[in-house]
Amino acid sequence: QVQLVESGGGLVQAGGSLRLSCVVSGRAFGSSAIGWHRQPPRNERQFVAAISWTGGTIDYVDPVKGRFTISRDNAKNTVYLQMTSLKPEDTAVYYCAAKRAYGDYISLRNYDVWGQGTQVTVSS
Repeated sequence: QVQLVESGGGLVQAGGSLRLSCVVSGRAFGSSAIGWHRQPPRNERQFVAAISWTGGTIDYVDPVKGRFTISRDNAKNTVYLQMTSLKPEDTAVYYCAAKRAYGDYISLRNYDVWGQGTQVTVSS
Protein backbone atom coordinates (compact mmCIF):
# COMPACT_ATOMS: atom_id res chain seq x y z
CA GLN A 1 0.00 0.00 0.00
CA VAL A 2 1.41 3.37 -1.05
CA GLN A 3 1.58 6.03 1.63
CA LEU A 4 2.68 9.64 1.61
CA VAL A 5 3.26 11.43 4.90
CA GLU A 6 3.83 15.17 5.10
CA SER A 7 5.50 17.02 7.93
CA GLY A 8 7.08 20.39 8.64
CA GLY A 9 4.07 22.66 8.74
CA GLY A 10 3.50 25.22 11.45
CA LEU A 11 2.93 28.84 12.34
CA VAL A 12 5.40 31.39 11.00
CA GLN A 13 5.49 35.15 10.63
CA ALA A 14 5.36 36.81 7.25
CA GLY A 15 8.81 36.81 5.68
CA GLY A 16 9.78 33.61 7.43
CA SER A 17 10.63 30.17 6.08
CA LEU A 18 9.50 26.59 6.45
CA ARG A 19 10.59 23.31 4.90
CA LEU A 20 7.96 20.68 4.25
CA SER A 21 8.86 17.02 3.85
CA CYS A 22 6.97 14.22 2.11
CA VAL A 23 8.06 10.65 2.79
CA VAL A 24 6.82 8.05 0.30
CA SER A 25 6.56 4.36 1.11
CA GLY A 26 5.13 1.30 -0.60
CA ARG A 27 6.03 2.24 -4.17
CA ALA A 28 9.17 2.41 -6.26
CA PHE A 29 9.78 6.01 -5.24
CA GLY A 30 12.19 6.70 -8.04
CA SER A 31 9.53 6.06 -10.67
CA SER A 32 6.98 8.65 -9.51
CA ALA A 33 6.79 12.36 -10.09
CA ILE A 34 5.66 14.08 -6.89
CA GLY A 35 3.64 17.22 -6.56
CA TRP A 36 2.90 19.65 -3.75
CA HIS A 37 -0.54 21.21 -3.62
CA ARG A 38 -2.34 23.47 -1.16
CA GLN A 39 -5.84 24.23 -0.06
CA PRO A 40 -6.36 27.68 1.43
CA PRO A 41 -9.27 28.28 3.80
CA ARG A 42 -12.60 28.32 1.93
CA ASN A 43 -10.83 27.63 -1.35
CA GLU A 44 -10.22 24.77 -3.72
CA ARG A 45 -7.09 22.67 -3.68
CA GLN A 46 -4.50 24.03 -6.10
CA PHE A 47 -1.21 22.99 -7.63
CA VAL A 48 1.97 24.48 -6.12
CA ALA A 49 5.01 22.63 -7.48
CA ALA A 50 6.07 19.30 -8.92
CA ILE A 51 9.26 17.41 -9.63
CA SER A 52 9.88 14.51 -12.00
CA TRP A 53 11.30 11.23 -10.79
CA THR A 54 14.75 12.20 -12.06
CA GLY A 55 14.53 15.69 -10.62
CA GLY A 56 15.19 17.03 -14.10
CA THR A 57 11.77 18.54 -14.64
CA ILE A 58 10.38 21.00 -12.14
CA ASP A 59 7.32 23.21 -12.36
CA TYR A 60 5.90 25.90 -10.09
CA VAL A 61 2.74 27.92 -9.97
CA ASP A 62 3.48 31.61 -10.66
CA PRO A 63 2.76 33.03 -7.14
CA VAL A 64 5.51 30.89 -5.57
CA LYS A 65 8.20 31.17 -8.24
CA GLY A 66 11.39 32.55 -6.76
CA ARG A 67 10.23 31.81 -3.19
CA PHE A 68 9.59 28.05 -3.09
CA THR A 69 11.99 25.30 -4.10
CA ILE A 70 11.04 21.68 -4.64
CA SER A 71 13.67 18.95 -4.42
CA ARG A 72 13.87 15.23 -3.85
CA ASP A 73 16.24 12.75 -2.23
CA ASN A 74 15.56 9.36 -3.77
CA ALA A 75 17.85 7.64 -1.27
CA LYS A 76 15.53 8.84 1.52
CA ASN A 77 12.28 8.46 -0.44
CA THR A 78 11.59 12.09 0.43
CA VAL A 79 10.48 15.18 -1.45
CA TYR A 80 10.96 18.61 0.09
CA LEU A 81 9.32 21.97 -0.38
CA GLN A 82 11.49 24.81 0.88
CA MET A 83 9.34 27.89 1.36
CA THR A 84 10.90 31.30 1.91
CA SER A 85 9.57 34.87 2.06
CA LEU A 86 6.25 33.47 3.22
CA LYS A 87 3.14 35.62 2.90
CA PRO A 88 -0.21 35.42 4.68
CA GLU A 89 -1.76 34.27 1.41
CA ASP A 90 0.43 31.15 1.56
CA THR A 91 -1.67 30.00 4.51
CA ALA A 92 -3.18 26.63 3.59
CA VAL A 93 -3.11 22.91 4.18
CA TYR A 94 -0.27 21.56 2.07
CA TYR A 95 -0.50 18.11 0.50
CA CYS A 96 1.97 16.01 -1.41
CA ALA A 97 0.77 13.53 -4.00
CA ALA A 98 2.20 10.90 -6.32
CA LYS A 99 1.56 11.53 -9.98
CA ARG A 100 0.27 9.02 -12.47
CA ALA A 101 2.52 8.06 -15.35
CA TYR A 102 0.58 10.26 -17.77
CA GLY A 103 -0.76 13.80 -17.89
CA ASP A 104 0.52 17.22 -16.99
CA TYR A 105 1.81 18.28 -13.59
CA ILE A 106 -0.78 20.97 -12.93
CA SER A 107 -4.02 19.01 -13.08
CA LEU A 108 -4.89 17.49 -9.72
CA ARG A 109 -6.70 14.59 -11.45
CA ASN A 110 -3.29 13.34 -12.61
CA TYR A 111 -2.29 12.50 -9.02
CA ASP A 112 -3.54 9.20 -7.64
CA VAL A 113 -2.21 8.95 -4.08
CA TRP A 114 -2.34 11.78 -1.56
CA GLY A 115 -0.97 12.44 1.90
CA GLN A 116 -3.05 13.65 4.80
CA GLY A 117 -1.76 17.23 4.62
CA THR A 118 0.13 19.58 6.90
CA GLN A 119 -1.09 23.00 8.03
CA VAL A 120 0.95 26.10 7.21
CA THR A 121 -0.16 29.35 8.79
CA VAL A 122 1.56 32.63 8.00
CA SER A 123 0.74 35.54 10.30
CA SER A 124 0.99 39.15 9.21
